[in-house]
Amino acid sequence: MNFSMWGQALRGMPRPTREEWDRLDLISRWLVTTRAAVLLMTLTSAGIGGLCAWRDGFFDISGWLWVAAGLLLAHATNNLLNDLIDHKKGVDKDNYFRTQYGPQPLAQGLLSPMAFAAYVAVTGGAALAIGLTLAWTGGEPVWWLLTAGVGMVIFYTWPLKYLGLGEPAVLAVWGPLMVGGTYQVLVGEWSWVAAAFSMPYALGVTGVLFGKHIDKLESDQAKGIRTLPVILGHRAARYSVIGMMVVQYLAVGALIAAGWTSPLLLITLLSLGTFRVAVRVYRKPAPKEAPPELPAGVWPLWYVAIAFHHNARFGLFYLLGLIGDTLLVARTLG
Repeated sequence: MNFSMWGQALRGMPRPTREEWDRLDLISRWLVTTRAAVLLMTLTSAGIGGLCAWRDGFFDISGWLWVAAGLLLAHATNNLLNDLIDHKKGVDKDNYFRTQYGPQPLAQGLLSPMAFAAYVAVTGGAALAIGLTLAWTGGEPVWWLLTAGVGMVIFYTWPLKYLGLGEPAVLAVWGPLMVGGTYQVLVGEWSWVAAAFSMPYALGVTGVLFGKHIDKLESDQAKGIRTLPVILGHRAARYSVIGMMVVQYLAVGALIAAGWTSPLLLITLLSLGTFRVAVRVYRKPAPKEAPPELPAGVWPLWYVAIAFHHNARFGLFYLLGLIGDTLLVARTLG
């Protein structure tokens, strides 16, 4: 087992050579291929849903672990399908941007199409099995949530991403669908309050996707992929991300003002340092080459790198605030 590669894949986007790839164990290859580092965003959304259920007196760690596992596998399946469909459509040919900034085992010939299809089938099959089990025990509302989730996994890459609908889909999925869905499974009923708690973080995830699509805007445009940044244009897309980050903090204030949480959630303000850096980055066009202060291995990522960093910081403090508030509620009720 290559535990070092497990850690690298969970922290970033390793780019193994052919020789390095041949020495990797199966789990390392799966983590690299599914871009496991971004799965943290799904785990955070599942955590928000679990905390909302706990606040309302429904603490079920085993149930939450099953929900989280299903969501993580579904996200991994979507990443795999994204690569497979783009490869079939020829999007990754001719040194396309995506092949420069992260692992593309299929495009690089590290995995054969048959082996890659096996990754998709096993990962997707496991996600579906968990989803069907939860739906069977959770009733009709969970069946509808499962249907919506399967549809997003299958249709995100095509046609949603090609029609400028990928970004709104991500806002819905990492927001009400994941957080509200987790609450629904654990509690047995829908909560619009839980859905509201999802939005500050879901906006950050959407900003990460915007940043990724801004980074490769010209490449997408040349390939006929009309992401929302392609439709909006470079400047408007950049300022849209700034707007989403601002709304993240305003949404936290709205949750406190509504009386749904305590001022403990203001701990999210500790992420304002990365917010200020992000604003400076997003106000200007990207540099032509990597700045010397940029950590090695990040370039040519630029906008997505800072959006991901800010979202990770904001998400961490958001979870800590929710945990503190949940413990406070439990103590008050006790």
